[in-house]
Amino acid sequence: MTKQQQIGALIEDIREEKNITQSELAKLLKTSQSAVARIEKGDQNLTTETLSKISKALGRDLFVLTKGTINFQIEGGRKLSGEVMMNTSKNGAVGLLCASLLNKGKTVLKKVPKIEEVHRLIEVLQSIGVSVRWNKNDLEIDASKKINLKNIDIDAAMKTRSIIMFIGPLIHRFKDFSLPSAGGCKLGSRTVRPHFYALEKYGVKITSKKGEYEVEIKNKLRPAYNVLYESGDTVTENAIMAAALIPGKTTIKFASANYQVQELCFFLEELGVKISGIGTSTLIMHGLEQIKQKIEYQLSEDPTEAMFFLAAAVCTKSSITLRRVPIDFLELELLKLEKMGFRYEILKEYKAKNKRTRLVDLKTFPSKLKALEEKIHPDIFPGLNMDNLPFFAVIATQAKGRTLIHDWPYEKRALYFTELDKLGAETVLADPHRIYIDGQTELRANDLVCPPALRPATILLIAMLAAKGSSMLRNVYSINRGYEDLATRLNKLGAKVRLVHEL
Repeated sequence: MTKQQQIGALIEDIREEKNITQSELAKLLKTSQSAVARIEKGDQNLTTETLSKISKALGRDLFVLTKGTINFQIEGGRKLSGEVMMNTSKNGAVGLLCASLLNKGKTVLKKVPKIEEVHRLIEVLQSIGVSVRWNKNDLEIDASKKINLKNIDIDAAMKTRSIIMFIGPLIHRFKDFSLPSAGGCKLGSRTVRPHFYALEKYGVKITSKKGEYEVEIKNKLRPAYNVLYESGDTVTENAIMAAALIPGKTTIKFASANYQVQELCFFLEELGVKISGIGTSTLIMHGLEQIKQKIEYQLSEDPTEAMFFLAAAVCTKSSITLRRVPIDFLELELLKLEKMGFRYEILKEYKAKNKRTRLVDLKTFPSKLKALEEKIHPDIFPGLNMDNLPFFAVIATQAKGRTLIHDWPYEKRALYFTELDKLGAETVLADPHRIYIDGQTELRANDLVCPPALRPATILLIAMLAAKGSSMLRNVYSINRGYEDLATRLNKLGAKVRLVHEL
């Protein structure tokens, strides 16, 4: 897509999100409906004055059109109140976007989060010839036509680690191909070898060269008894997507059973793939010759988003109601918080729209916390989610006593937790995996740059919400990768977060 087309697509997305028709936008701009249509197609040159008028009409700054950074200015120390609805899962969405390449029919994904990670994958899909269009908050995807990897949007691909999950589906379309190497969060030594080992069981050879992965299938793909090198989420998803179109029985051992993996399995079951063992570490799959179906699939809610709002409520000592919380993926986190003194109430329980995921509405109460004597560490499901562990670092600043956080999966993520010191926390870094946090401390405002990793960035935002005074969190792209319109949602709860655009 040209820059002009990207601008038009952005304007169309925001207009549809606001439920404004082209005619209504034309009236606000004092122009014609056909002019708005040309703008959204990328056929109209736009001045900064026009862009300013469009921003005002849509009630949203078109900040992504500049080369500058987006910052959050936070007036902290405010109590939160009210209720917040959980959005659908970022990790679930990116997995299903990759899996849509398996289906040569029309795929409609319902309620897809409009976040940077999703936008990057859409740019990649469109660049290789896949039809992807927004219909309000739904994505309509048609991957039936020929794919041309020579046209791949390299810049978009290199900004997301999820690009590696294209390998599993694309081995069913090409005998050999190459993809740009993965980007995403910077969290230390995140080796891609487990992906290579998983896919080689099916007859796939992958070579990692500077800036790209070279993929080759010499013989016919075959089902396998596949013991994964590590129980990683994306590794498991790649192994699952590869097996989905290999006829016969495939067994995947040491599989991740995390929420996004279960989401992918539910989606593939709707497409006719037989899978047993969902929610366990052993999956047995019976692949199909081909998938060509019209499918509508409703994404489920995001447990890590729920953990963000839980941590925000804890640190600001607020009573808020969280709606549509996927409780199966937060039970241990809530138990540990409960043992720290956190008070909450489950209001009701019901099923998600996929009829599989268990949801609850949950109300928090201001609580006095004490540190746990035991270390807090992540584990594979049903253990404490690795993406939820960082939230315990900021929570620990408000718990009386010393907390030990042991972040064993990543060599460098604990280093980012020491940024909390700049906001008044007291931490002692024991090694690249372990950090001691002494509480309770009074957090203070400061001006900081976002770490290049999603969860460590969000805990600084939470600390700033709790700290009295005015803080600035600079370059929040890493937060926008995983959370949709977060500042607006926090402001509806009584926070005061302002977007500041830096040219």
